[in-house]
Amino acid sequence: MARQPRPLYAGTRIRELRTRLRMSQVAMAERVGISVSYLSQIETDGRPLTAAVALALHASFPADWAGIDEDEGARLLAGLAEAAAEPLLPEAPPEPELLARAVEQQPALARRFVAMHAAWRRAEDQLQRLDDAYDAGAPSGGRLPWDEVRDWFHDAGNYVDLIDTAAEAIGNILEPGPEALAERLRDRHRITLRSPGAEAAPLRAFDPAHRVLTLDPAQAPESRAFQLAHQLARIELAEEIGQVLARATMPSVEATRLLSIGLANYAAGAILMPYEAFRSEARRLRHDIDRLRRRFTVSFEQACHRLSTLQRPDARGLPFFFCRVDMAGNITKRHSATRLQFARFGGACPLWIMHEAVAIPDRILTQLAEMPEGTRYVAIAKGLVKESGSYARSPRRYAVALGCEIGEAKDFVYADHLDLTRADAATPIGVSCRICPREDCDQRAFPPSGRALRIDPERREVVPYRFD
Repeated sequence: MARQPRPLYAGTRIRELRTRLRMSQVAMAERVGISVSYLSQIETDGRPLTAAVALALHASFPADWAGIDEDEGARLLAGLAEAAAEPLLPEAPPEPELLARAVEQQPALARRFVAMHAAWRRAEDQLQRLDDAYDAGAPSGGRLPWDEVRDWFHDAGNYVDLIDTAAEAIGNILEPGPEALAERLRDRHRITLRSPGAEAAPLRAFDPAHRVLTLDPAQAPESRAFQLAHQLARIELAEEIGQVLARATMPSVEATRLLSIGLANYAAGAILMPYEAFRSEARRLRHDIDRLRRRFTVSFEQACHRLSTLQRPDARGLPFFFCRVDMAGNITKRHSATRLQFARFGGACPLWIMHEAVAIPDRILTQLAEMPEGTRYVAIAKGLVKESGSYARSPRRYAVALGCEIGEAKDFVYADHLDLTRADAATPIGVSCRICPREDCDQRAFPPSGRALRIDPERREVVPYRFD
C-alpha cells in the first residue's frame, strides 16, 4: 500500500514571503489563483499546503519561493513540474496531484526525469556555444579573453555576493550623485579630481603616484558617477575583488585583468544602486526604469543592467534578461536570469525589437516575443546615444533591451498595454538562424545546422531553399 504524503504546513513561510514582498492577502491570492479565505487558512496553518498551491507559488514567485522552500520533496516537485511543462512536449503537463504522487511514490524516477531534462537543456546550450564559436571563427571552439570574462559572469548568474554585499554597505551611507563619491575619494584617499579642457581624454585615468584621477568632461553626470564609483571600488574593495579573482582561475593574464575591471564595474553599479534598497524600490515601482533612474541618479542602461544582477539567493529580484547591441547588431553585453539565452557572438535574431530601437533613440519600444519552443517574453528596448563632446569624434549609438517571461508580466509596468492572451499577438523570434527551426521566417539569414536542404530551381520564396 502506497504511503500517504504527510501534510505540509507552511503558513509562517508564506506569511513572511507576502510581508517581504509587501503584498496584501488579496493581491497574493489573486496572483496564485486561490481565494483570500483559502490563503488566510493556509497562513494560519488551518489548512495544509497542497501540491497545486505549492506549484502555483513556485510559478508565481519562482525566485523568492525557491529560497524559502527547503523541503527536498517540494524542490523535486517544482523541478518535475518545470520539466513536465517543457513547451517542446506536445501534451499538456500532468495535474499537480499526479506529479506530487510521482514524487512521493517514485522519487528516484522523478529525480531521473528532472536530471534528464537538465542534461537536455545543457546539450542545447552546448549546441548554441558551438554555433556561436562557428560564427566567431574561433579555432576548435576556443574563446578570446573578452568572451571568457563574459561567460564567467554568465556562469556566476551575474551575481557576486562577496562584492555585492560589501558595495551595498558603502552605497547605503552615500548620497546619490557624483559629489558624494568625489568627496569620499578626496577625504578618505587623498585623490584629486581633474577634468581636462579641450584636449582629448580617456573616460577615466588614475595616476597612483600623484593620486590624480582624470575624467572625461564630456561624460554625462551618471557616467561620471559610475567612473568615480569604479575607482572607489578598486581601492576600498580591493581585498574582495582579489578573493574573487583568486577563485576564478582565468586561463590567461589578459582574461584575469579584464575580469578585474569587470568586477570593479560590477561593484560600481552595486555602490550606486545598493541591493536591497534598489530591489525594494524596483518592486514598488513595478520596474519602471525612468522612475528608478531618477530615484538613484543613474542612467537608463545602468538601471537595466542592475536589475539583471538581483540574484541574491535569499532575496532575488524579478528574473530578467538584459543585453546591449551596437549599430551592426553585435551583442556587446548580455545576461539572462530567464530561460532565454543569447547568441554569444555575432548578432541576435533580427526580429528582436532592440534592432529597431537602435535607429530610434530615446524612445522605449515594447514587444511580446515567442521563442520556437513556445516560451513568451515581455521585452522593452531603448536606443541610446552617448555624446563624444567633439564634432571630430562620432557619438556612440546602441540599444539596450530588458525583459521577463510572461508569467512575471504583472510586475513589469511595460506589459500593461500589451495583449498577452491572443495566440497571434507575439512576434516569433529565435536565438540564432543556425539553430532556429522556423521554416516560415522572412528574416532568415542562414539555413539551420544539421538540416537537409531542399532546393527547387523552379520555385523561389524569401530564401532559395527549404529544409527537412
